Amino acid sequence: MAAGGRGAAAAALLLAVSVALPPARAFSVPLQRPAACATDRYFDSSRLACAPCGAHQRQSAGGSSCVCEPGYRMVSSNGGFSVTCEKCPENMSGVTQDGWNCITCPKGLTLEGKCKCPNNEILVERSIDGILLNEALCIHCNGSEQSFSASDASGSRCVRCEKTFIHVSKSCDCSSPNILTGGLCFFAQESLPPKGVATVRFAQLGITLTSAWFLKNLQSSAFACWLYSNVTACQALGNMCVMNMNSLSSSSTDACGLFQYIFIGTARLGIIHSIAYWRHNLPWLYYGDQPGLASQVLEKNHFPTTFSFKGRDKDVKLQFIAASFDAAGNFLKWQSLEGGILQLCPDTETKLDAAYTFGTTYQQSCKISVSKILLDFANPIFYDLFLEYNDDNGQQHLWAVPVLNLNLQYNEKFVNQGTNMNNWLLTRRFFLVDTLSGKETDLGKPPRVIRIASEIAISIRLVSHMQRGTIYPPLITIAYTDVLVQNPEIQSVMVSFSVNYEMDQSEARIQTDVALGVLGGLAVLWSLLKTAGWKRRTGSSIIDLQTVFKFLLFYAGDLANVFFIITVGTGIYWLVFFKAQQFVSVLLPLPSQEEDFVTYIACAFSLKALQFLQLLISQLTVDIFFIDWERPKGKVLKAVEGEGVIKSAAAPVSIWRTYFIANEWNEIQTVRKINPLFQVLAVLFFLEVVGFSNLALMDASSSLTRSSESYVAPWSRILRFGVSVALWIAIAILQVIFFSVFYERFVEDKISQFVDLCCVSNISVFLLSHNCFGYYIHGRSVHGHADTNMEEMNMNLKREAENLCSQRGLLPNTDGQTFQISISRKMRLHYDWIHETLTRKRGPARLLESSANTFEQSTRAYNTMNKFLGSFIDHVHKEMDYIVKDKLLLERILGMEFMEPIEKSIFYNDEGHSFIDVLYYGNETTLLIFDILFFSVVDLASQSFVLAAILTYLQQEKDLAAKQHF
Repeated sequence: MAAGGRGAAAAALLLAVSVALPPARAFSVPLQRPAACATDRYFDSSRLACAPCGAHQRQSAGGSSCVCEPGYRMVSSNGGFSVTCEKCPENMSGVTQDGWNCITCPKGLTLEGKCKCPNNEILVERSIDGILLNEALCIHCNGSEQSFSASDASGSRCVRCEKTFIHVSKSCDCSSPNILTGGLCFFAQESLPPKGVATVRFAQLGITLTSAWFLKNLQSSAFACWLYSNVTACQALGNMCVMNMNSLSSSSTDACGLFQYIFIGTARLGIIHSIAYWRHNLPWLYYGDQPGLASQVLEKNHFPTTFSFKGRDKDVKLQFIAASFDAAGNFLKWQSLEGGILQLCPDTETKLDAAYTFGTTYQQSCKISVSKILLDFANPIFYDLFLEYNDDNGQQHLWAVPVLNLNLQYNEKFVNQGTNMNNWLLTRRFFLVDTLSGKETDLGKPPRVIRIASEIAISIRLVSHMQRGTIYPPLITIAYTDVLVQNPEIQSVMVSFSVNYEMDQSEARIQTDVALGVLGGLAVLWSLLKTAGWKRRTGSSIIDLQTVFKFLLFYAGDLANVFFIITVGTGIYWLVFFKAQQFVSVLLPLPSQEEDFVTYIACAFSLKALQFLQLLISQLTVDIFFIDWERPKGKVLKAVEGEGVIKSAAAPVSIWRTYFIANEWNEIQTVRKINPLFQVLAVLFFLEVVGFSNLALMDASSSLTRSSESYVAPWSRILRFGVSVALWIAIAILQVIFFSVFYERFVEDKISQFVDLCCVSNISVFLLSHNCFGYYIHGRSVHGHADTNMEEMNMNLKREAENLCSQRGLLPNTDGQTFQISISRKMRLHYDWIHETLTRKRGPARLLESSANTFEQSTRAYNTMNKFLGSFIDHVHKEMDYIVKDKLLLERILGMEFMEPIEKSIFYNDEGHSFIDVLYYGNETTLLIFDILFFSVVDLASQSFVLAAILTYLQQEKDLAAKQHF
């Protein structure tokens, strides 16, 4: 019963809960913001909604609670709306600063109902022992010579007045004709800089606005810097110039104009550290505007230390350090760039520090919301960047890093665009985010416009022809983006940070062009030789349009090989020399410098595809005839159709041997020297599983593994090509060695087996790849018959193994069964005449006879061709005879025949099965290069080795299927 009672209670509870659960839409709440609450309501954080204030109350300044209205004091307060207010008496209409008491205010009230005092007086509401006064006092600060005091900014106490007031007026007043600006006082008769223009130009938005910060501080900073060489004021003036993008104009007195005025007028003060552009008491903002100065700064001197890929930390790391200042010109601290102070995108500290590992190309980009920028960068920080190094004595020094500001304007023109250094105007100081200069009226309000360093790139350039890792001074390039603040919550900015390593690639380009020119010229000569050989094999000596077209096809294939050799050499060169070096002598080309390399690969692939298509077409158009040497064995009785009589006739010869050989020929057409599937899988295994793909990263590491927490550098297209091609070629070579040395010798050699099968089947293969050139496989059985039973077949093979019969060769006492043949014109004409009968069935249907007669005609033509070719091989036709000879070495090298078969055809001894030239087996190099280029093109386009492997395999299978189909 107890158990049953508990079950019933649980069921009732579940039912109650299920009934109490609201529908899904009941979990939705309205969005209310503090700014949307009316003045008599406050934002209740517990409800995340606006709530009404009590009687005689209004919203506080923060919006999250209520305060009493003017003329009312607080009696109790527990936060939010838990405030009780009481009206003050008529004679004590003011309220104390803390809001808890009423008080008489002799000098008037503020809008909040609190006491106020005139300038230079302080408000006192309590006696020295804390007793509340009935009437507030406004006590005047003594500004005479004995005190020189004035009220502070809050008006709560007297402090010593600013020294310029004392210097100018001997008091705390800056009365006319003296000049009061920015809280400082200056003599009117002194030689002062011109009146500054407190505007900031946001060129990208086409907006020029008056900055509240500039309006308050520009003139005073210029005056104090000019008159007193005040270091902080000079720094503040320099910062305002930087906020104005260091832009110079000969007709403007903006921040940069005032800075230049003071820079020129203070030459007497001397320079710092023997640097002509760094004046005493002034920040170093410019390198000067002389033509060609930028190239001297960046290329005249080498950085006085060397770097390596493998060694001590100081030789591997770039020790950047920055002097940081706030907007008012106060020095903050020295900051190392490690830790990511220049990277606006969030990341782990390990990955941020990787940006300064020498030789590691670093790239980072992301979108940042404007609201986050306003929150994180409320006060701009300015940086002077240096690169730290040690001299030979171990003394630490700093090398100033120049800045290329892409937004800088000189006389209303952008001067830092393009790659011509002679037109650049280099600067020094920079900032990441400026949320200050875009404030128009009140510095306490959000800015109308902000300026963000959206692109920061540090460039490290290697000195050419140096073997010890010597670099030029680094350069930091910055592009700023102006953002009009409208809805910070939904607005965002794309920012990027990168560290790039580069070297002068002009010599490499020249060497590539020379190699391309030389090899391209050799390709022309080789193509001409191929064309001449082709003309000889076609039996024509006329140079016609077909000849020109054939030359272009040959040249396309050879030029593809040229591009392939150059790109492979280039890729492997950068892979070996970049990854294996300790002291840096070469650096990888930048992505923009890889365009020619990618173009060469595209050209190689396009031309090789054209050659592959030509190869496929030529193999599909080969003339091939299977000569059956088998003779009838005895006679058979055969009924004569239409006559009703039976006559004896020769026993028919089985056609199945011919069909079998034809099928085997079709099978070996797509046999290759390598296994394509294994090739693709092996390459993919080494790239993705073993980790060879990590060698394609643009960093100095030659490790095959990477930690998941470490920074992964971007891919280099040259290295990706070099790694993948090296693996393709290495694995292909190993496969060829394995198949030729082991597999084909001890397991299966399909090409040799086909020749043996022809001999066993008593069938020869007569093949014409050109009009007057082709190949011959002598398959005539030495036993006379092949259409026999198993016992006799085994006996024949045994006799042959024991050398009890003649040899298989075409010539007596030889083993040569394969030949290259160059037939005479007369032989070709006779062949065509018989062949025409075989192919006549392709004519118009109205000219054809019945299908039976057509079949008989084809059969007779086949038998005729079989008898003709058999008699030709047996030297029956003296007018179309042939000779057998060896090819000259030069003929073998050039792939052409010097002797023209005018009267007699020529059979060239062939010990290497050269008929494979019409098979995939004999064109492995072309197929392999095409596969490599196809794989590389897909990979360069997709940056995915896996996708490239899949598509390459599918392409191979499609080609095989198409070849076997035809």
